[in-house]
Amino acid sequence: METDKVLEELETSQEGLSSEEARARLSKYGKNELVEEKKEGPFRLFLNQFMDVLIILLIVAALVSYFIGDLLDSMVILFVVVVNAIIGFMQEYRAEKAMEKLKSLIATEAVVIRDGETKKIPASELTIGDIVVIEEGDNVPADLRLIETSDLRIDESIITGESIPVHKTHEVSDKVDNIAYMDSNVVSGRGKGVVIAVGMETAIGKIAGMIQEEEGKTPLQEKISRLGKSLGLIAVIVCFIVFILQFLKGINIVETFMTAVSLAVASVPEGLPAILTLTLALGMQKMARNNAIIRKLLAVETLGSCTFICTDKTGTLTLNKMRVRKSSLTSKNRALEVCALCNNASFSNDKIIGDPTDAALLLFAKDNGYIKEKLEEEYPRIKEIPLDSERKRMSTIHSSTSGYYLFIKGAPEIILERTAYIEEEGKIRKFNDADLEYWENKLGEMTSQALRVLALAYKPLNSLEGDDLEKDLIFVGLVGMMDPPRKEAVEAIETCKRAGIKVVMITGDHKETAVAIAKELNLMEDGEAITGEELDELSDEEFESMVEDIRVYARVFPQQKVRIVETLQSRGHVVAMTGDGVNDAPALKRAAIGVAMGSGTDVAKEASDMVLQDDNFATIVKAVKEGRTIFDNIRRFVKFQVSTNVGAILTIVSSSVMNMPLPFNPIQILWINIIMDGPPAQSLGVEPPERDIMSRKPEKEEILPQRNLLRIVLAGIIMAIGTLAIYMYKLSVGDAKATTIAFTTFVMFQIFNVFNCKSQSGFSNKLLFFAIAASFILQLLVIYLPPLQGIFRTRSISIMDWLLIVLVASIILVHETIIRWVDKRRTL
Repeated sequence: METDKVLEELETSQEGLSSEEARARLSKYGKNELVEEKKEGPFRLFLNQFMDVLIILLIVAALVSYFIGDLLDSMVILFVVVVNAIIGFMQEYRAEKAMEKLKSLIATEAVVIRDGETKKIPASELTIGDIVVIEEGDNVPADLRLIETSDLRIDESIITGESIPVHKTHEVSDKVDNIAYMDSNVVSGRGKGVVIAVGMETAIGKIAGMIQEEEGKTPLQEKISRLGKSLGLIAVIVCFIVFILQFLKGINIVETFMTAVSLAVASVPEGLPAILTLTLALGMQKMARNNAIIRKLLAVETLGSCTFICTDKTGTLTLNKMRVRKSSLTSKNRALEVCALCNNASFSNDKIIGDPTDAALLLFAKDNGYIKEKLEEEYPRIKEIPLDSERKRMSTIHSSTSGYYLFIKGAPEIILERTAYIEEEGKIRKFNDADLEYWENKLGEMTSQALRVLALAYKPLNSLEGDDLEKDLIFVGLVGMMDPPRKEAVEAIETCKRAGIKVVMITGDHKETAVAIAKELNLMEDGEAITGEELDELSDEEFESMVEDIRVYARVFPQQKVRIVETLQSRGHVVAMTGDGVNDAPALKRAAIGVAMGSGTDVAKEASDMVLQDDNFATIVKAVKEGRTIFDNIRRFVKFQVSTNVGAILTIVSSSVMNMPLPFNPIQILWINIIMDGPPAQSLGVEPPERDIMSRKPEKEEILPQRNLLRIVLAGIIMAIGTLAIYMYKLSVGDAKATTIAFTTFVMFQIFNVFNCKSQSGFSNKLLFFAIAASFILQLLVIYLPPLQGIFRTRSISIMDWLLIVLVASIILVHETIIRWVDKRRTL
């Protein structure tokens, strides 16, 4: 709209609102501040950590263990439950800090015109229709439609994520160049605007609303919850069946109850929260050494199952350092002098300080042997004609022994228009129409590659006087700049492709620039590119049908980032989202895993699950590998633990059905549970990754997939048959040590089964061997130490008994070898 129409629509004027009208509108529209939703208190938040099926089962198991006299098992279970709750509480409590960080960024005061007078008021008292004055250094206090501007440039990185300031105008525009967003920073110039949105209705307010919405469960949380429910149901059924069978056989009711409950406790993998916490914590430490700081424990595993990574371009896929990528120079010597001397950047301790464009030109000159400081000794600067948005060029004037020189760089169309000569190989000649056509074509060629192109020229001056010194220039060439892609990002994207992960670039930059970088990174081989404007024109159905094929999103706003994440998630994808600005916070929070940059804002970090200290995309891919390793190790632990449970259940139920005495007493059942939940299971949590871990598709199956369930049941059957066979044999020859031998056979089955569950990438896990040795020594103490013999009702066994036990228990290794051989034959 034209300015007059805007003021008419908002029922205001250049003189601003009256104080009375402002009060009325403040009452109608509310204060200009971000509203924080009411959250549950810390105590309630802590109690919520116990509202989980598996956790409730573990608490019941702990109480039962206590009442049947097993204080140690009870204490271990309760300790794990409490630690798990504390970690969950800390994560949720810390996540709520994002809103506080955002509120701290908002401007506190505003310069407003009220009753025809300019006055300063608290920014919270601004309302729709207020006329606000902004100038260099100000934070924009509300969303404004600009009605007056003078060389106004605003840093909108908080909204768009792009650090290059935007030139603003009050003229009618089909873009958003005449809107100033709340909390963006005025870099230069001044302006006046009318308030069009306040508080939660502003762009930043909508971001605040989005980062306060509830987060969904991670894939691992959902899988563990389903596993807990299944195992809990099995535990109850087993407990009931064993109790009925034992009761019908006329066995003492207390003994029957203890056996049934001990078996039910053994059926629940109470070591799961402990192994989960340990595995994730070790993964966190390892990733911290690789510059990835994990803020939420479960995020480590979630990365391993991600199918899409939506990543920012600037600084993540690129170096965030503008560099000269291509040049076409007619006089290299003079061109490099222009690059070095017509430049306000400088080196300080090997770092470049200054505007990114100047920094790129300074480095280009230095790399070619032209050092600014040395050149300034020969050509000392005496004057500068600065760059501004209207001139689109910068000049510096230098003195020398041969007179004065003007060096100039700027927009090619401006410099070519002012060019009269061209220098080629030290010779100067007239610049003709053919030259103009040639260099315009060259310019088109370079801009088509999404390069930011500057023209370079110079001019000897006879005098410093004159109305326009920047005419009749001598042209010396074009330089094209771009923020180059990281080399390691190219390799990381290839790794993602092999791993079945699709990478999507989301940027606030122009489409041409984004596509050019994407092609260099090999991101555009099988996808499309669209802008935020084109995205808005798509219906939800249209977008959903094409979302998996889009590889580049350019000129995108915060709400659109959230829409991209939500649409991918609606298609069943696990989405990782990277970002560094306040504008990225809603999408970081909504994604399955939010990845903030170490150089980013506190708001982005607080809303994220992980922070990249080096802002490097390759670090995300390392984290994905670690996440997959962690999920594999959780699966190994569960496979090992559940096979133990299945074996114990089948052994006891079978002996009850066969009307035999039970091969284990309740204390022995609990011992099997403790010793197998202990060292061997813990060691499986730190197994090295499989060799093909980044050549597999992302894992979508449950922690216990069907193929593993079949293996586990078969392993359980073998354990039950082997244990019962040796038990029946010893009973038939009247051996009083039969229970001890059966008990030890089952423990040895578990020790051998650890090797079946370990990684197939070698034997680098030293902890595994220490764990197996510790378990074996503990079992020897239970068998041969007199005080423990009384507690566990065991007897000493002979070398021949041991040979028989090892022979029978090693069958589990043969079983796994056969299954792996069959699996390989199927895949060939």
